[in-house]
Order: sequence, then structure tokens, then C-alpha cells
Amino acid sequence: MDLMTLLGATIGIGVIVFVLSAGGMLRFLLNWEAIVLIFGGTLGSVMISYPWAALKWTSSSMKIVLFPPKRPPIADLIRSIVSFSELSKKNGIEALAGELRASPHAFLTDAIQMMVDGVDIHILRERMEHDINTTRLRHQQQTNIFTSAGTFAPIFGLLGTLIGVVQVLRNISNPAMMGSSMAIAMTASFYGIFSANFLFLPIASKLGYYSDEDILSREIIAKGVLSIYEGDVPWLVSKKLEGYLSLALRRKAKTVK
Repeated sequence: MDLMTLLGATIGIGVIVFVLSAGGMLRFLLNWEAIVLIFGGTLGSVMISYPWAALKWTSSSMKIVLFPPKRPPIADLIRSIVSFSELSKKNGIEALAGELRASPHAFLTDAIQMMVDGVDIHILRERMEHDINTTRLRHQQQTNIFTSAGTFAPIFGLLGTLIGVVQVLRNISNPAMMGSSMAIAMTASFYGIFSANFLFLPIASKLGYYSDEDILSREIIAKGVLSIYEGDVPWLVSKKLEGYLSLALRRKAKTVK
């Protein structure tokens, strides 16, 4: 399990439980009407917003957040690609077939296999670009689903508050009913804000991070494989990949700002 996810969840829940316990509010937190309104309403809105083709991958996305896939660092990828380049320059592209088991990434394995099989370089480039674009689109859809849920949940919290206020006004002469109505109003807002900022939006952020990491790895692999196919010497392959990595990181830094 991802240590930062576990640690963050423990700290966040611990702080909230402590504050609610200190204020004597913990026993009022469990309100099933508010829970059904927030999570049921958010689920319904997400289902309206996205087709089943996108929603069916949601469970896999949750699994990625809790148990992130093991991907080789970019530096290791570059070293592997340069190593393949050295072998190709020394013994020919066909010699790479015997080293596929040493490939640290499945995308690199597939690309080298196509190169060994003699696939035309233009077709190889198109295949890799199509794979990268498809992967980017799939990742973006999953990130958008959780971002949308984080947008919908606080709105349903506000709706629950409005419903609670209406019930208070309707039962203004009945203090007992007013208390339960106010509980719905307050807990609905709590669940809406809590689920958005502690569940949906953090998941979207982490999926976005893993997506950027995966796409960058695939782009580095594509650049390296094409460089090998074009017959570049290992030194030039290394410099091309390091230059592309630096450029990609600078672009990402500007986007974050």
C-alpha cells in the first residue's frame, strides 16, 4: 500500500476525529440521511456525466491510488535504452531480441519487439504515438471523474443544508424536530466538504501525478527507440533523452505555476 496515502488518511481522519471529540460533536456525526444525500447524489451526478465505458475503470483507479504500480525511474529507463543502443550498434538490431527480458517497461519491450520484427519506422512511430495518446486520454477521463465528484459533493452538501433549514422552519414550533432538522443541515455540509477535499479531489490529484509519470516514461521510450532505429550512436541517444527530459520537466514546472 502507498505509504503517503496511508499516512495522509491517518493524519486527516485523526485530526477531524480529535476536533469533533473535543467539541463533543462526534456522536452527532453519523446521520444516514445526510450520507445518502451526499454520496447518493454525487454518484448519480457522476453517472449522468460519464458513460459506463469510463466509469468501469473507476475501481482500477482506486486500486492504483492505494497500491500504485511499480514503474522504473526515468533515469533507469534512459540507462536501459542507452544499453540497448550500445548493443544494437555493436551487434545489430536483431541482437536486441535476446535482451527483451531485461527490459524494465512493457512499452519498451513492445516497441523493441516491433523494431526487431522490422516494422517500418513510420508505422512504429504512429503505433507508439497512438498508444501514448490513448493512455493519456484514459488517464484524463479517470482524473476528470473524481474531479467532477469533488465538485458535485459540496453542492449536495449545500442542498442538504437548505433542506434542513426548510425542515427547521416547518417545525419551528416543535423544538425536538428542529434539533433533528438542524443535524441534517450541518452534517450534510460536513460530508459534502469532507468528501470533496479529503476523498475525491486528492484522488484526482494523485491519479494526475501517476498519469504524468506514466506518459513521460512512454514518451522517453518512444524517443529512445526511434533514435536507436535511426542509427544514432549511444552518446547521442543519451543526450537526446536527457534533453527531452529536461524540456518536459521545465514545461511541467511552468504548468504548475
